[in-house]
Amino acid sequence: MAAPAQPKKIVAPTVSQMNAEFVTQLACKYWAPHIKKKSPFDIKVIEEIYEKEIVKSRFAIRKIMLLEFSQYLENYLWMNYSPEVSSKAYLMSICCMVNEKFRENVPAWETFKKKPDHFPFFFKCILRAALAETDGEFSLHEQTVLLLFLDHCFNSLEVDLIRSQVQQLISLPMWMGLQPARLELELKKTPKLRKFWNLIKKNDEKMDPEAREQAYQERRFLSQLIQKFISVLKSVPLSEPVTMDKVHYCERFIELMIDLEALLPTRRWFNTILDDSHLLVHCYLSNLVHREEDGHLFSQLLDMLKFYTGFEINDQTGNALTENEMTTIHYDRITSLQRAAFAHFPELYDFALSNVAEVDTRESLVKFFGPLSSNTLHQVASYLCLLPTLPKNEETSLDKEFLLELLVSRHERRISQIQQLNQMPLYPTEKIIWDENIVPTEYYSGEGCLALPKLNLQFLTLHDYLLRNFNLFRLESTYEIRQDIEDSVSRMKPWQSEYGGVVFGGWARMAQPIVAFTVVEVAKPNIGENWPTRVRADVTINLNVRDHIKDEWEGLRKHDVCFLITVRPTKPYGTKFDRRRPFIEQIGLVYVRGCEIQGMLDDKGRVIEDGPEPRPNLRGESRTFRVFLDPNQYQQDMTNTIQNGAEDVYETFNIIMRRKPKENNFKAVLETIRNLMNTDCVVPDWLHDIILGYGDPSSAHYSKMPNQIATLDFNDTFLSIEHLKVSFPGHNVKVTVDDPALQIPPFRITFPVRSGKGKKRKDADREDEDTEEAKTLIVEPHVIPNRGPYPYNQPKRNTIQFTHTQIEAIRAGMQPGLTMVVGPPGTGKTDVAVQIISNIYHNFPEQRTLIVTHSNQALNQLFEKIMALDIDERHLLRLGHGEEELETEKDFSRYGRVNYVLARRIELLEEVKRLQKSLGVPGDASYTCETAGYFFLYQVMSRWEEYISRVRSKSDASSGVVEISTLFPFHEYFANAPRPIFKGRSYEEDMEIAEGCFRHIKKIFTQLEEFRASELLRSGLDRSKYLLVKEAKIIAMTCTHAALKRHDLVKLGFKYDNILMEEAAQILEIETFIPLLLQNPQDGFSRLKRWIMIGDHHQLPPVIKNMAFQKYSNMEQSLFTRFVRVGVPTVDLDAQGRARASLCNLYNWRYKNLGNLPHVQLLPEFRTASAGLLYDFQLINVEDFQGVGESEPNPYFYQNLGEAEYVVALFMYMCLLGYPADKISILTTYNGQKHLIRDIINRRCGSNPLIGRPNKVTTVDRFQGQQNDYILLSLVRTRAVGHLRDVRRLVVAMSRARLGLYIFARVSLFQNCFELTPAFSQLTARPLHLHIIPTEPFPTNRKNGERPSHEVQIIKNMPQMANYVYNMYMHLIQTTHHYHQTLLQLPPAMVEEGEEVQSQETELETEEEANPCQADIPSLTDTSSSQESLASQTETSDSQTESTPSQPGASPGAEAIPAPTAEAAGAAGPASEPAEADALPSAAPAAEETAQPS
Repeated sequence: MAAPAQPKKIVAPTVSQMNAEFVTQLACKYWAPHIKKKSPFDIKVIEEIYEKEIVKSRFAIRKIMLLEFSQYLENYLWMNYSPEVSSKAYLMSICCMVNEKFRENVPAWETFKKKPDHFPFFFKCILRAALAETDGEFSLHEQTVLLLFLDHCFNSLEVDLIRSQVQQLISLPMWMGLQPARLELELKKTPKLRKFWNLIKKNDEKMDPEAREQAYQERRFLSQLIQKFISVLKSVPLSEPVTMDKVHYCERFIELMIDLEALLPTRRWFNTILDDSHLLVHCYLSNLVHREEDGHLFSQLLDMLKFYTGFEINDQTGNALTENEMTTIHYDRITSLQRAAFAHFPELYDFALSNVAEVDTRESLVKFFGPLSSNTLHQVASYLCLLPTLPKNEETSLDKEFLLELLVSRHERRISQIQQLNQMPLYPTEKIIWDENIVPTEYYSGEGCLALPKLNLQFLTLHDYLLRNFNLFRLESTYEIRQDIEDSVSRMKPWQSEYGGVVFGGWARMAQPIVAFTVVEVAKPNIGENWPTRVRADVTINLNVRDHIKDEWEGLRKHDVCFLITVRPTKPYGTKFDRRRPFIEQIGLVYVRGCEIQGMLDDKGRVIEDGPEPRPNLRGESRTFRVFLDPNQYQQDMTNTIQNGAEDVYETFNIIMRRKPKENNFKAVLETIRNLMNTDCVVPDWLHDIILGYGDPSSAHYSKMPNQIATLDFNDTFLSIEHLKVSFPGHNVKVTVDDPALQIPPFRITFPVRSGKGKKRKDADREDEDTEEAKTLIVEPHVIPNRGPYPYNQPKRNTIQFTHTQIEAIRAGMQPGLTMVVGPPGTGKTDVAVQIISNIYHNFPEQRTLIVTHSNQALNQLFEKIMALDIDERHLLRLGHGEEELETEKDFSRYGRVNYVLARRIELLEEVKRLQKSLGVPGDASYTCETAGYFFLYQVMSRWEEYISRVRSKSDASSGVVEISTLFPFHEYFANAPRPIFKGRSYEEDMEIAEGCFRHIKKIFTQLEEFRASELLRSGLDRSKYLLVKEAKIIAMTCTHAALKRHDLVKLGFKYDNILMEEAAQILEIETFIPLLLQNPQDGFSRLKRWIMIGDHHQLPPVIKNMAFQKYSNMEQSLFTRFVRVGVPTVDLDAQGRARASLCNLYNWRYKNLGNLPHVQLLPEFRTASAGLLYDFQLINVEDFQGVGESEPNPYFYQNLGEAEYVVALFMYMCLLGYPADKISILTTYNGQKHLIRDIINRRCGSNPLIGRPNKVTTVDRFQGQQNDYILLSLVRTRAVGHLRDVRRLVVAMSRARLGLYIFARVSLFQNCFELTPAFSQLTARPLHLHIIPTEPFPTNRKNGERPSHEVQIIKNMPQMANYVYNMYMHLIQTTHHYHQTLLQLPPAMVEEGEEVQSQETELETEEEANPCQADIPSLTDTSSSQESLASQTETSDSQTESTPSQPGASPGAEAIPAPTAEAAGAAGPASEPAEADALPSAAPAAEETAQPS
């Protein structure tokens, strides 16, 4: 297998290169945004740029990138476009810019929306250009650019401007392009269409000739484009050299066809045109398909197109076709062919009279039609309306091969989609793993097209939806598998031994050589299948490795996936492995097959089962694993061996590789998707169309749901009646009681439910009444029944004053339907989610709610807040592995809940025992839940009923009050409650207290009744299943867990009514969809009533590691984002309470009117300034350090030493002023920089008690969903903006800080970026040098924005700051040292006291060492702690801290005192060069401004 050439990486130009470029000089003259005096518009500039920069460089991405980045499209091209100046260069320049925007994944149509007048003219010019002759004005390369532009247009139908132009190309009138006989046939099939067709004809007659000609051209555009493509395709020779322009044109054209076929609005009429043009037949017979190298991608794209042309869907109605309907269509085609043959072609009698199954294979069709002449074949095709009729006595111009293929491919039997899927192996093999067209390398530039499905707004059917996601998920995991295989196998260094075998020169933690491999079982196939039901094998390896690695191998669990690999190296012993060259030929890799662990075998050869029992200790090093192989793959390999004489793959394996368990769940997810496609997956009717992207996007909003609920109990949502009134602005609130003292929460609210949508209103008065009524809310306060006399009986209450948008979100979440809540940073998404859960729990106690989040951390935050509300904890359950991280003493996992139930049962039975004793009843009522139930029925209930009848009969209120207390039967039981139980003030109050006491008793017995099952079920597993299926009302899990365990949950009969998803915009499309289907439908309908999604699509999307899937396939689009794009109504939370208002301004431009909660202006912490720093946020410009800006030791592993040192210096400065270290986090946009900063922190701060470590050093992406008071951010890049250009990443970066944000970056680079302008214009309005106030300690009394009373110093660069911090530190050490010296010279009497002081100080110091995060600067330190001893202390502690594993270049023993020497700066991370020794003076002040801190 030839290894593909490694694609070249596109190197982004540096700022200095940009400034030197001709384009940049022109930009500065004509259109750059920061230039005030611009030269007037000149069309020659556009011509010159197009010819010199774009065409001359053959459309080099680097040039186009520069132009697009300089805002050429926004500020010059489109701004000045009009029909008068339109030219070829102008059109092409605009197309290049739009294509580049799509390649970069930034919004492309915004500019056109702002100035839409000339767009229709521009679009018509594009259509004309796309049909121009290839040897004419437009070259093939240029027309390929135009095709790509058209493809982007067809994929942007959600943009009104684009849709209005594109619709004319793909509506019913395009059938003008069909041949007349075919048109007649199609109109006969669907009678309704004939009416429309006649209407179209009538309208055409009314048009004036010019407009009609224009309309006809548009309608025929796609038919003519197809004909043009066929002529280009036919010009490709079979073996002579061919220009790549032709190949790229053909590939892009097929991509356009696939995209048109894969969207229902475009497919509806176009599919018939495509079929009538016989494009597929032309392509499959073309020379390009048979060219091995050049035609490989073209063939793959062609297979995709073939798949979509025959997709199982009715084009007109958009309904999915069942297996039976597909068979019927196939049979109709064959029988119509047989009828034509019988009537007109006597030579085909045999064919006409055979049964269908005998003649519908390719072989038999070729046998019958092969002998016929070309003319006869043409006549047969024309009878079927496939070709125009052949005039008499004329020869056909089409060749026989084409005519035969046309008839055969149309009538041969198709294998059904689901069958194809079921026969597909789930594990990738070496053929897929290293195929660049399917799994591109990380260096995918976005230039070429790929044979990958795309996720856009709409899907044809649920099957199509699942299939595209299935393929992409499979390939994305294949990419990760490839990285793992290349890493592990190259570490093992396989070389050829002297005797031709394999010898391993290295070792790998995740891979081991195989000692023996045998297939031990091949089970018989199921009926109707041709692959075995299961295939098992034994793999033996020798674990002569370190103990912890041995434990990892022995810890392989059931269902873990491993890979079996065959290598046959050709390189002799000792050859060096070169990572830049293709992997396969160096290593000699031949086969890769996946397998799934069943278990390890014990001494007797039995599988060791997973379970609570300890595992047996096995002797020796040899271990054997029993594994399941993929039956489909096994069957394919064996067929290949038997039929083609290929070697048996399963005799050759010599390496087994495992993967990290967290990243290794792809097979379970793929199986889940495949199972979903095989079951009749029932999505609720109200969701079906929205998921596919059709129909009215607001149809699932609660206001349009037929089962809307009129009255809802809002429980503790409102804090007062005033809060309620403010929460519904524009509504009249009618309270059922007039006494203000009684208008206290909780409230029940009755909303006006609009019904009878279609009725016409009779008169205007009624309409006014209606709107009045529609605005009136009826509010009824109600009292929660007393729950008992103990303090813990009082329900927990919500204390948050929700805003009116949060209330709207809560209301929507309580109503049936789909609720989408967009929650910008700090707007209380989790609080809203928890309140919705609580309200559903109280309003619908019989319903069960499923909570799904993206991360365990979000689930934990949610749980911690749920526990603070009035929800009985026996109804909470948490599934998955994250429950260990919950910061509570309580365990909400399955077994934790089982233990809770058992412990609670014992507690409650003790209470029953006490009650029995207090009532003086003999016997053992508290033996089991069952006996307790009888005791309640016969002893407790009877006493209560007797009591009630006696008390109620007393009509005289005054004597009744006394009787309530004297007759109460449970006085002795409640003796331990706060006294007195009865207040004796009024009959009603005391009666309510008595009933509360009884409710307390009754609850004990209801709970025991629920716990009875745990007495009957004996095993922990059964008890946990019972909890999951019956007891729990609120079940939480991550989306990954849902995908992994769907099969088990469905099998258990898991049921739920509501789903709430947090972080919905961070969850992959398919992982959002699977949780909807974790239960079997009831009577063919889904039980699901509510689906609440809470997320923020303006923050980061799901993580997709491979750029090609992320950009080309749009796999990073979450379902939440897609719904927002489709237009599903959302509730946008609009008040944030996290950050200072000034910091919020850096990102609130991205949201619809995001404001601040009042406390952000009022609380002292937001009003006081950041101590020691002049500004609350600042952008600090960092120039090259020692001539180096960003560096890239490994692909995408970016580092910037100057910025890293500067960030750490500011962190140390803040800590020395007294900031708690745990209130500061350091963020960066790249992993490489994160490791570098961690390294520098280890060296500079170590465990130094005067400084401490920051709360976190991590990447922006990892820190999403978290926050801290002060954020120091390093943007790393100095050549190109990189992935911060994604505004979503910018929003996350800007919104993590509460009180202070300090950004280190190359300002000249970032301020030019169009997408980042709103934030960077605010940042650059402040000075770009760091302004510090070193004499102002933390905390300060200065108000934010006030001029400081202390002196402000300006730091010009990093060396100066490093120096400054060093001097400050030394000064601190010396003053404390001096203080101790004076203590030692005191008179004897005072020394004793001094010693006492001293010992306290030593204690204080050790305490701080133990807890360095909170170490403020101590005023005293140990007497002996001079600079040297502190240095050695921190040095040792630094050597103990572990160096980051991916940082090989960490030199030991660097001082932890922040001495800003160049050596120290250079000693961190692999990227840094060994620096010049004299680059930084070790302690001399760097500039005049540096004053000693006093």
